[in-house]
Amino acid sequence: MRRLDTREPGFAAAFDRLVRDRRESDEDVARDVADILNDVRVGGDEAVGEYTERFDKHVLGDEWQVSREACAEAFEALDPTLRAALELAAKRIRAFHEGQLPADRDETDKAGVRMGAKWRPVDAAGLYVPGGRAAYPSSLLMNAIPAKVAGVERLAVVTPTPKGAVNPLVLAAAHLAGVDEVWRIGGAQAIAALAYGTRRIAPVDVIVGPGNAWVAEAKRQLFGVVGIDMVAGPSEILVIADGANDPEWIVADLLSQAEHDPAAQSILITDDPGFADRVADLIGVELALLLTAKVAKASWDEHGTIIVVASLDEAPALANRLAAEHVELAVADPEPLFARIRHAGSVFLGRNCPEAIGDYLAGPNHVLPTGRRARFASGLSVLDFMKRTSFIEMGEGALETIGPAAIALAEAEGLGAHARSIEVRLGI
Repeated sequence: MRRLDTREPGFAAAFDRLVRDRRESDEDVARDVADILNDVRVGGDEAVGEYTERFDKHVLGDEWQVSREACAEAFEALDPTLRAALELAAKRIRAFHEGQLPADRDETDKAGVRMGAKWRPVDAAGLYVPGGRAAYPSSLLMNAIPAKVAGVERLAVVTPTPKGAVNPLVLAAAHLAGVDEVWRIGGAQAIAALAYGTRRIAPVDVIVGPGNAWVAEAKRQLFGVVGIDMVAGPSEILVIADGANDPEWIVADLLSQAEHDPAAQSILITDDPGFADRVADLIGVELALLLTAKVAKASWDEHGTIIVVASLDEAPALANRLAAEHVELAVADPEPLFARIRHAGSVFLGRNCPEAIGDYLAGPNHVLPTGRRARFASGLSVLDFMKRTSFIEMGEGALETIGPAAIALAEAEGLGAHARSIEVRLGI
């Protein structure tokens, strides 16, 4: 864990290093993924099956898909309390994303030009869901429900099943979200199958969902063949807190992201040095309570950071440079700070709003930009599964009104055929 103080002479250089810190895949991963993608593009199902046997120790045989009936059975078999929690999460996520549906535009201006745009969903979307010991039904809901709200007709899930083990929580969430297909494959080979298509698996238009470094790199390399949600890196949380907080709460919040991945990053900014000390001292105590202590400790030891500022007025500028995935404003009145936060994936306002509630069922999507990409990117939304088509119609007299200006511009650019296509209609 590093500790910085804005009043110390070396702070600027140390903070620059923190901002530039990259915790993502290396060149070896990129080369391996390129080979896998090419193998699947050429070899199709056979290549996917070979990689599945190699990495997941599972021979697919005739069991490539999980049936809808099996997903429904998994849902019905859930403990009633857990089933109700999933249903509540799905309801809240759906309600929030329904509010994101864009409106078509259709208007005619004074020149008589009718113009506008129509929004349409993509035909098919693919969703990657991690498998094995990691079960993330919440992530499936966060990715699948916006696609269904957008109107996507075919939603295909790929999820690895190491040694043939199927995670019932994932299947239950797939049923609840209305997933159309569940394929028992994972890794970069699954992303390639969705992008290129195979004899068994039809290609999709957009691929979303979290995964390891190989999955993220596969999505990056295939962007352009298909659309992707984003290139996701390790999780991040930035907590801006004053000394009036309970340090136990803040420690729990910091470790909530650290437990995801040894490369995850947790940062605290506070104006109270004593509070910073108490948080640092409590980390070990809280780690002792976690089943995920090994991962969380590795993350905190390597990437955890506490920054002491003279005043929390300094915090927004630092936060904007970090452009973190999650930002908590754990202060009595978060609005003044929130007004100055320009770059963040999602912001959690007040002492009583832990980031973890957003991971499950607050409503907004938990798929968010990492690696400082919040400077230019947004979280997953309904719009990731839709595209806009503009249209133009020239009413009577409209071409006569604006056509001559278009001719002038076309001639200035040396594009005579462009000019001619307007001139012939105007009888020039």
